[in-house]
Amino acid sequence: MTSRAPSRRHQRGAVLFPFMLVLGSSLHTALAFVPAIPSRAATAAHASSSIPLFASAGDATKIINPDHDILLRVARGEQAHRTPVWLMRQAGRYMAAFREYSEKYPFRQRSETPAMAIELSMQPLEAFGVDGVIMFSDILTPLPALGINFDVITGKGPVIPKRIATALDIENLQPLDDPEKSLPFVGETLRTLKKEVAGRATLLGFVGAPFTLAAYTIEGGSSKSCLKIKKMMMYDPTLLHVYLDKLATAIGDYACYQIENGAQVIQVFESWAHQLSPSQFLKYSKPYADKVTAIIKAKYPNVPIIFFGHGGSSYLELQKDMNADMICLDWQVDMTTARKTLGSKPVSGNVDPTILLGPPEGIVAAVDECIGKAGGSGHILNLGHGVIKTTPEEAVKLFVDTAKSIEVKEGGGVEKGGVVGGEEESLLVRPAALAGAAA
Repeated sequence: MTSRAPSRRHQRGAVLFPFMLVLGSSLHTALAFVPAIPSRAATAAHASSSIPLFASAGDATKIINPDHDILLRVARGEQAHRTPVWLMRQAGRYMAAFREYSEKYPFRQRSETPAMAIELSMQPLEAFGVDGVIMFSDILTPLPALGINFDVITGKGPVIPKRIATALDIENLQPLDDPEKSLPFVGETLRTLKKEVAGRATLLGFVGAPFTLAAYTIEGGSSKSCLKIKKMMMYDPTLLHVYLDKLATAIGDYACYQIENGAQVIQVFESWAHQLSPSQFLKYSKPYADKVTAIIKAKYPNVPIIFFGHGGSSYLELQKDMNADMICLDWQVDMTTARKTLGSKPVSGNVDPTILLGPPEGIVAAVDECIGKAGGSGHILNLGHGVIKTTPEEAVKLFVDTAKSIEVKEGGGVEKGGVVGGEEESLLVRPAALAGAAA
């Protein structure tokens, strides 16, 4: 295993915590930055006489955070005392610490060098206290193991020099028989992250859904209209089905490899769901995303699977019976409508990412509304898409802290002592320091 370089996270000193709520009954826009948490090295030294970061050999891992598994438990369908929270693209360029890497090293070097990927994965946990740490990687990461090279160009996005266009291209794809050999950096990253987050948070892995990977590789990169893959749908649907099936097998195996190395939850990203009509989703997305889940569940039935169809809220009713345990919602559907549509299916999401560009009171209100409408159970709070790169870090901290301040009332529902999501008595419980924030 490659030795890990000294982490800036371990050297940084003070982590700055934003947000001060003042004057009791109203939230003011002054977000104060105050030193709050010393570096991990200092924390470990201070705690050496009480709770160590990790247990000694032969002992169970010490629980540093009582809610360390709250995201995992809710993803499994269990009840919890509050709604867990993490954010898609939480490790990103909006963070100054992240930019120290992204401005120096190309994407694939960052994501395929375990020391860097581990550092970037951990930054949101250290800064904001999110309930889930997701491996810093990309949905395209397994493609070279199949024989499809790619790069990520700043300002342009993914580029695939030799796109998939013929039956021979598909026939020549390599099976993902030994990911430890072809993608060893993924295993190393996850194994180390498993130790880093033990007793602190849930570790998430992720994969791209077959249609999304097919679209990238057939188009040769990002596309506004997906004309190449849509022409294949019309002129050679049989070939597309063969390709999607082959990708589903590889992606399912790749997800299992992530689980074997420490991932506790897997999210399946159908990033190009917005390019599909309802009938196209039924033919070219849903069956193959379900096959990925089936492959995982055959080996690891207790690992929760979350399906996210970006832009797929227009056909949300078609996702109700998917094999995934939870449906991640984009921001274009009302949470009340989504819960009615999906019935008892657990959900995650779905605050509009642009809310984090607005004033603090708007962030608090959006979190209250989302959690209130979700009903206090079967819900993981997230954005309805990834964090925008111009988002202030203090906004993310406020988003997370607000979510954590809301307690679930015994017997279900949530309560804050006000009205949330309707005119009936609220079920949100919030400490007095935050009680007036959404008033």
